[in-house]
Amino acid sequence: MSATRRAIPAEARPDESTTGLREAPAAALVAAANPQIPRTAARMAAAQLVVTELPRTPALRLVPLLRSSRPRQFVHVPTHAVGVHPEQRQYPRAKLKLPLRLRAVGGEPEPYPITVVMRDISSTGVYFLCPKQLAAGTQVELEVVLVSKPMGRGSVVMTTMAHVCRSEAAAMPGWYGLAALFDDVQFDHDDDLPSRFRRP
Repeated sequence: MSATRRAIPAEARPDESTTGLREAPAAALVAAANPQIPRTAARMAAAQLVVTELPRTPALRLVPLLRSSRPRQFVHVPTHAVGVHPEQRQYPRAKLKLPLRLRAVGGEPEPYPITVVMRDISSTGVYFLCPKQLAAGTQVELEVVLVSKPMGRGSVVMTTMAHVCRSEAAAMPGWYGLAALFDDVQFDHDDDLPSRFRRP
């Protein structure tokens, strides 16, 4: 049986080789500067000198944030944490276009009820478009047709006393957007047949 010999090159440890190469000239310098120092003490002093010369990891620096002229804003407001507006958005609004008429303004009945355009309604108020400009705080009487039957029988009408809390110009020329809060609400259920459908 023949055996082959393979020469495996011995790899020196990087720490020992680099440290030894650096300690040799450093120890010579220390020994030359101080001849009276023993060889072991010279090697220890050289090792400390080599450690101080090793490159260090750069320390992290805190970079201040760039100051912007524009204020920081939320992309999305967390309503579950901060809540909603206590007056305007406390109750959900339904975008309905129910028949709505303005019957009285400031306690004075209108000669003919003014038909207005409802935009949305909630349990506490209504927002509508009106051709008549009204100031905030004006008392109004509104009539909302909740259920309308073809023959009039079974119709449900809500009559409410309200006051205007916000008035603004609408996109439609000559019209104004009015937000009114309900003060008193009354529901009427009409079971009678209108006179125009009755026989003489």
